[in-house]
Amino acid sequence: MEPAWRQQGRGRGRGQPGGGAAGRGGGMRAEPTGEEDDDSDGQSRPRFEDIRMSNQAAAQRLVGGALSSSSSDEGDEDDDSEQRDGKRGKILASTFTSYTHQTGGDSSGLVRTGQYVSELFQSGALTCLICISSVRRTQPVWSCSSCFCLFHLPCIQQWSRDSQLLLAEEEREQQPCPKCRAEYPPSSKPSRYLCYCGKLQDPPPDPWLVPHSCGSVCQKELKPACGHTCLLLCHPGPCPPCPKMVSVSCLCGKATPLPRRCSNKAWSCQQPCGLLLGCRQHRCSQACHKECGVCPRVSVQRCVCGREQTDRPCASPQWNCQQVCGSLLSCGNHTCELVCHDGLCPPCPRSVSRSCPCGKTKSSLPCTEDVSPCGDTCDKKLSCNVHTCSMRCHRGSCETCRQEVLKSCRCGKHRKLQPCHKEYLCESKCPKTRSCQRHQCRRKCCPGNCPPCDQSCGRSLSCRNHKCPSVCHPGSCYPCPQTVEVRCSCSSSVLLVPCGRERSTRPPRCKEPCRRPPSCHHPSREPHRCHPGPCPPCRQQVRRTSSPCLPSCTRTHTHTGPVPCHRQGRFSCKRACGRPLTCGNHSCSLECHLVTDGLHKALCEDCEDSCAKPRPPGCPHPCPRPCHPGNCPPCSQMVRQRCHCKMSLLYLECRKLTSVDEETKVKLGSCNNQCPKELSCGHRCKQVCHPGECELRCPQKVKLRCPCRRIKKEVLCSQSRQAAVQCDDVCRDHQRKATAARHATLLISTSPVQEELEAFEKRQQRGGRRGKRRGRRDEEAEPSGRGHCWRRFIMVLVPVGGVLSAAAAYYLLSCT
Repeated sequence: MEPAWRQQGRGRGRGQPGGGAAGRGGGMRAEPTGEEDDDSDGQSRPRFEDIRMSNQAAAQRLVGGALSSSSSDEGDEDDDSEQRDGKRGKILASTFTSYTHQTGGDSSGLVRTGQYVSELFQSGALTCLICISSVRRTQPVWSCSSCFCLFHLPCIQQWSRDSQLLLAEEEREQQPCPKCRAEYPPSSKPSRYLCYCGKLQDPPPDPWLVPHSCGSVCQKELKPACGHTCLLLCHPGPCPPCPKMVSVSCLCGKATPLPRRCSNKAWSCQQPCGLLLGCRQHRCSQACHKECGVCPRVSVQRCVCGREQTDRPCASPQWNCQQVCGSLLSCGNHTCELVCHDGLCPPCPRSVSRSCPCGKTKSSLPCTEDVSPCGDTCDKKLSCNVHTCSMRCHRGSCETCRQEVLKSCRCGKHRKLQPCHKEYLCESKCPKTRSCQRHQCRRKCCPGNCPPCDQSCGRSLSCRNHKCPSVCHPGSCYPCPQTVEVRCSCSSSVLLVPCGRERSTRPPRCKEPCRRPPSCHHPSREPHRCHPGPCPPCRQQVRRTSSPCLPSCTRTHTHTGPVPCHRQGRFSCKRACGRPLTCGNHSCSLECHLVTDGLHKALCEDCEDSCAKPRPPGCPHPCPRPCHPGNCPPCSQMVRQRCHCKMSLLYLECRKLTSVDEETKVKLGSCNNQCPKELSCGHRCKQVCHPGECELRCPQKVKLRCPCRRIKKEVLCSQSRQAAVQCDDVCRDHQRKATAARHATLLISTSPVQEELEAFEKRQQRGGRRGKRRGRRDEEAEPSGRGHCWRRFIMVLVPVGGVLSAAAAYYLLSCT
């Protein structure tokens, strides 16, 4: 059977003119003809509108849920913040419904858990401490069961691998959490993406559930263990206190059991306890409690030996008076030397079989006599446990071992003769690196067990704001544990983010109105919420009349009509600006734009042409600055050129060569060395490196002599041709004497004796040896006898006489 509103609609359409058209067009728009039709139309219209509005709201919720995100990267906008806040409230309510039903709507135990759930929906509040980036609702994560901090699954896996290598070096197995340092066994290494309760692997993102949640009941065992499980839906953070109602008695067990919350089931009936205390003398006077303590009263207590008594706590009756016992032992000769004790005294220690000090000889003397040394060698092990005592049997401890042995140092690199009781330590420093893998051990004579590094790490943390405060360690540093506040523009809303995340985190949403003053002539801005960045332009309607265009144009245009406030005022005429640029050489080619008096040059475009001004004479370099006003700066480039003598390369600044006179320019082009050119006389030029030809007159001095070379005189090289030195009378006398001596020598050299003398000298030069071609027969054929000896005597005497006669002739000539 069809609904009543549908039947009434068809009847109403048939009872009116044009009812067919009305029925096809929709009975909702037909005019009522009677009381019955009015009632039916009044009932059907609200129902239809309600259905239509509910369908539209459901479609908007689905679309908004699919586009929602927990991070700033996923498109959070301020326009639909109220709608998202309402949806988040519904998600939180559905998560906590099973808990609040048990507590009658009380949510005081959900404060901590609710904070963790709210941070999942707040932009920038959830950050991975390893990579310092936002945790999105679609990324696989891992949650620590101790601090409930979320990490990206790839980040925590990489951290686990790095920690495993470091722990293997330290011979440890437990792996720490990057935040709370809670240790996990190797079996719990993060390997899968699980929901918070661990029931579902790879939970799909659902816009109507908490991110990374499976949507089912948590069912984790509550802590402290009470036998019940968590009633919330799969959630981050700790489980709330147990909300179950149980019937429990008071702490002392005397009162009737009452219904109490399982998380707060301990209660006191406030009646006196009355139980017998541990002293077995007094009873507990405290109100109902769980366990009785020690007796707080004081009583008179005797010591163990019974000699003294004093006021002592009733809970500790046993005490010693610290006096020596002094009782006579069973031997009847000695007294007990023990401090205050109970029971019988021990037997006399000297009544048993005793031995000499070295222990080699046994004796059974009475306790009144001492056992004397046996006189044998002691032979007890010394403190080195290698050698024995060489003294005779003696009382007391043995001496220190002083034997010299060849000992190795602790590191095993050196050996040396040392007394046995001394340890040998060398001066070698250990070159191994410590556990930090950054610093050397540098400990003297290290045996290899290098101590851990005691220096501070000091490396920059991932936040780039703080240094690592830990002791120097290998591998990556722990994340920065500090948090930073990110505030909105009015500082009403505060968001705590990990240190280093404040630069990339958007400010929190703030529902307070924006308090910034208006930037236009209106007394106040349009009402809008607090926001980051500049305020939107004023959109209040104003009427614009005729006004000139921007100051770069001189024509006036008329525009009337209402326009938004931020568009009021001068406008662009779409022509070129034409104002002179800051360079003073060109004009602005931009479209007509806004300028202000006094600052118009700064608002126009910057001239990008190169400087085209002429350079100083002789400078081949262009100006390095772009187009600019005023004179160009002096040229600072270096010029390379040869000196005047072409022997050296000089590097000079271009501005020095173009700004000095010719005389200074000649000085700058000189290498300041002596000129290498030769003059016509053959001497080197004495001037410093100079341009042009050298001077013709040589300034060097030369020595001139007379023809007989006795007289000498110094003159300039340029005057040496005109200044000739002549011989004097002394020179002529010397010449005459020399001529006479030469004549006497010539006479002697022409005599026959001279020929014999020359032949004799030749034989003496040959050393008296026989010639190669001269045989023994020729030697035998030489003349012999007295005539031969006389001939040799004459050959020696004649030269000597010739020399003596020549000397005598020279002497006579010089005397005359």
